Amino acid sequence: MTQPAIRVVLADDERMVRTALRAILSAEAGIEVVGEAATGAEAVSVVRELRPDVVLMDVRMPGTDGIRATERILTGLDGPPRIVVVTTFENDSYVYEALRAGAAGFLLKRADAETLVQAVRLVARTDSLLFPSALRALAAGHARRPSAPPAWVSRLTGRESETLRLLAAGLTNAELARRLGVGPATVKSHVAAVLAKTGTRDRTQAVIAAYEAGFLNAG
Repeated sequence: MTQPAIRVVLADDERMVRTALRAILSAEAGIEVVGEAATGAEAVSVVRELRPDVVLMDVRMPGTDGIRATERILTGLDGPPRIVVVTTFENDSYVYEALRAGAAGFLLKRADAETLVQAVRLVARTDSLLFPSALRALAAGHARRPSAPPAWVSRLTGRESETLRLLAAGLTNAELARRLGVGPATVKSHVAAVLAKTGTRDRTQAVIAAYEAGFLNAG
């Protein structure tokens, strides 16, 4: 059975950027650009109305920026979309804050068309981490490490600790099952336990929490 098209909303205050993104994505089978927004506040409104699968969110916009818009979308909707931050600067504290707020990953505005399309498909259709090496580099520059590890670090079981390290490497659930030698249901249970103990919404946030706790070394 054919999968439904991935529905995408573009949020960027530059019309030229939105036009370019729309042209690239609309040329791809199985991807449909359903809406656009020029501000963070407008993005929240458009997403609430259209309920897309993926949002490409500019991190720096006037008024409500991409960080606040991401927070409002992810905390205000049941079954919210996956949000990918689109930015000019790779090592940007704004990007890191958006990831901490729950964005699934980030893309550079200079990324080529193939990378853009692959990223949209990845976050919409799989459970893999988007560009784990780039996330590690961001954490190296911006992670807020506490003086002592948070309590959740000691509450992880050995298998949960291993799961978290493999999540940071970008493994999908299927890859986790093969690496750990367990079934899909057991993997889902391990991932759910990691999210619950780290107090995070998804694997991107969990990996960031692990870097900030010093559980993972970003250096």
